[in-house]
Amino acid sequence: MNHMHERRIDTRLLCADLVELIWVDEAGQEHRRIGNLEDISLCGMCLQLEAPLLPGCRVRALYNAGELSGVVRYAVFRDGAHFVGVELDADSTWSAERFVPQHLLDPRDLLHRVLARRRGAQSGSSLIQ
Repeated sequence: MNHMHERRIDTRLLCADLVELIWVDEAGQEHRRIGNLEDISLCGMCLQLEAPLLPGCRVRALYNAGELSGVVRYAVFRDGAHFVGVELDADSTWSAERFVPQHLLDPRDLLHRVLARRRGAQSGSSLIQ
């Protein structure tokens, strides 16, 4: 359990990109759906789907040049869509060297920009007075 907790502290990058999700249901039937990748980290991802998936379900997410595989750890219905969190397999960790989603934002970069802007505004206002 500690190993899973440590994996969850990886920085989650906000993103938006379409991936094809493949899974097999309890009856053994394969399903394929397009999902929107919401966030990604070294060891996990969150996808927005039109169809629900159960925790414990094994999934594969295909992107332009490869795939990521893992297990659904949570599934929630929110704002008219299903959001599933996938813990990636140890041999299927995400790397920006292999896959960069179409839109990718590190929230830490956004925070640094806001803080820098505030510092600039504060120093600029003291010059005017």
